[in-house]
Amino acid sequence: MTDGRTPAEGTWEARPATRWEDAFLSGNGRHGAMVYGDPADDRVIISHHTLVRPNGSEALQPPELANGLGRLQDALLSGDTTAAERFGAGYPLRWVQPFHPAFQVRVRQDVSLAADYRRRVDFATGVVSAECGQRLSRVFVSRADDVVVQYLSGAMLSADLALDHRLPGAPSRLAVGRSAALTRDGAQLTLRIGYPDSHRSYTGVTVAVAEGGTAVFAGEGIRFDGARGLLLLTRVRRRTPGEVAGPADDPAVGLASLRALISAAGAGREGAPTTPAELYTWLLGRHTELHTTAYRRVRLSLGSAPAERRLPGSELLRRPASPALLERLFAAGRYHLLSASGLLPPRLTGLWSGDWDTAWAGAFTTNANLNLQTASAAPGALPEVSNAHAAFVYGQLADWRDNARALFGARGIVAPTHTDGESGHVRHFQRAYPLHLWTAGADWLLAPLLEQAQTSGVTDPRLVDALTEVAVFYEDFLSRTGRDGRIVIVPSYSPENRPANASWGTLNATMDIAAAKHALTTAAAQAPGHLGAERWRALAGRLPDYRVNEDGALAEWAWPGLAENYDHRHLSHLYPVWPLDEINPYDTPSLAAAARRALERRGSENDSAHGHLHHALIAARLRDGEGAGNALDSVLGGNFFHDSLMSSHYPARDVYNADAAHALPAALIEMLVQSTPSRLVLLPALPSAHPTGELRGVRTRFGASVELSWGDGRATAVLRPTRTVRVDLRLGAGLALADPPGNGPHLNGRSPAERPPTELPAGTDEVLLDLTAGVDCLLTLRPQ
Repeated sequence: MTDGRTPAEGTWEARPATRWEDAFLSGNGRHGAMVYGDPADDRVIISHHTLVRPNGSEALQPPELANGLGRLQDALLSGDTTAAERFGAGYPLRWVQPFHPAFQVRVRQDVSLAADYRRRVDFATGVVSAECGQRLSRVFVSRADDVVVQYLSGAMLSADLALDHRLPGAPSRLAVGRSAALTRDGAQLTLRIGYPDSHRSYTGVTVAVAEGGTAVFAGEGIRFDGARGLLLLTRVRRRTPGEVAGPADDPAVGLASLRALISAAGAGREGAPTTPAELYTWLLGRHTELHTTAYRRVRLSLGSAPAERRLPGSELLRRPASPALLERLFAAGRYHLLSASGLLPPRLTGLWSGDWDTAWAGAFTTNANLNLQTASAAPGALPEVSNAHAAFVYGQLADWRDNARALFGARGIVAPTHTDGESGHVRHFQRAYPLHLWTAGADWLLAPLLEQAQTSGVTDPRLVDALTEVAVFYEDFLSRTGRDGRIVIVPSYSPENRPANASWGTLNATMDIAAAKHALTTAAAQAPGHLGAERWRALAGRLPDYRVNEDGALAEWAWPGLAENYDHRHLSHLYPVWPLDEINPYDTPSLAAAARRALERRGSENDSAHGHLHHALIAARLRDGEGAGNALDSVLGGNFFHDSLMSSHYPARDVYNADAAHALPAALIEMLVQSTPSRLVLLPALPSAHPTGELRGVRTRFGASVELSWGDGRATAVLRPTRTVRVDLRLGAGLALADPPGNGPHLNGRSPAERPPTELPAGTDEVLLDLTAGVDCLLTLRPQ
């Protein structure tokens, strides 16, 4: 894995997984694989982003509530604090279609566990391996060919192969059809699963290529004897809504596509791969060209001890204060996030589950979790994740238009809080979770795409169109005003909290104010020639101000008389801090102080992992390194991570959930480097626990990559700009910029020849860097 001189690019264990939660993971954003690594019973659970179980919700439309909106607004404005509970009352709570695993590829061998057993996952290649004596199993999910690849080798393999649908929580009335056939080079197997009470089904196909030996039918599968190597290629297909049934649903077509892939390996080339080992190597090479390049764009080192870097993951998890643990979790988080992102972004469980009974339907929860998981996409140089997020958003816009019309009688778009990835219709009606009242979702979900556009310098026209649709929604929806002539946002909802003295649906939630302001001003800026641009700016100017409460904290509701409920896992009211950066210590110091006070007062309620990571991101944005570090420590010390280094939703490894695993890299990046299109902040929130380290390859929103190293109170940063731009430079507490000699950057608009070699402290009002595309900029920082 590593010699200890550099952070590990993987993790390992000395025993096979006995729980599916501890299985090592591989994925390509479409297919996923969970690998137990047991040489006697080699189980690989296959998943696919499209696998959701029909439950009757798939055809539901949002209910027609708009006719009652005016009465609700009147009631709330008149002081009826429970009026929103009647808006949508009587509609049942319908969960989205739950995500589920497909089946297990199961290989049984008569093998005993050897003393030298090791199972590993290599983050840089995506290969999960298990070695036991002379026997070796390797699994990866190809990003190039969209296939699960498994290769087993050893002295004269004797193995029983089957596709096994029997997984925890599987419905008892699944309609199961299977077939197995011998071929000249091995075998092929199919499995077709029909859902209960539905015409929908999915199909799995596996082609086995053996080197030598014999193959015979055995039980539900095939037995191989005397083979020197065995290559398994597996795919899953589930027809998505709107697709017409056709030949692609036939398992024979799936088998033929795998055969075509094998044939392509040897097409027209001398020395082309023919053996299972050669085919495996060829497929792996095609995959790593894509996966390895993406994974290695950003790296983090915290100067941990070489001996700790060599430890298995389960041992590191017992050392929550170890810098080596943070290094490995950062690497694992990047790996898992990349592996879960492709066709769609990560679900609550990423791309994996070993149980059909997934918590919260294994859905996409959009009011916090999804954006937290993908927060490192732009700064972490993972456009693959941003592209998956874009596919998710743009694929649902038609449904979001239905939500706006049916619920609010408005044009434009309204996003749902829960979605299975197929439907974007609002269907969650519950008194304590009135998710249909959340109007900020479209802006919240478009914000990461705007960040990616700023980072890459390329704006997708679909993003501009979607932003204008959000602005149009607010034009229609923001129809009520208070006595001061300011807009009143009514109804308003702060996920998933309520005032201490009122119901959940109320007025002027801070998140709603921030979302409306951001949506209107951003749409006007991105589409300046739009006929509505001036109206949107004017409407944004009439929105209510944020409120600072009697505790000196940024209030969650900017409406007089609504009392705070501080003990809650969500931090929705700090949306203007992170990710919007509307409130920050540089431009709005008073509001930033109030936001920090609000964060300090916030409890963790049920100790959800996403709450802790959200806290860390906001604390870092507010330059509170110790606060950010304490939030991370709550996760590291709370037993939130499985041996697979995938995380749980609650402490004590309770409820498999990707929030902490995927969001942790973003929190660490935020503590070290922050940017806007016109500002760079270096080491804004460095905890004292990590005085030494390197972060390489992060991207900024003004089009530069950053190579940062720090130690002994000093730091250096190399900026590699792709655009010519002037940025405001800010530094962490206690650091000063030592003016570089020679051909340094232009500072404060003056070239090196025009200014004396002085130090510029972090508190200087205006420290400007003039960056030139293609010209590296070296910054040296030292104690102030």
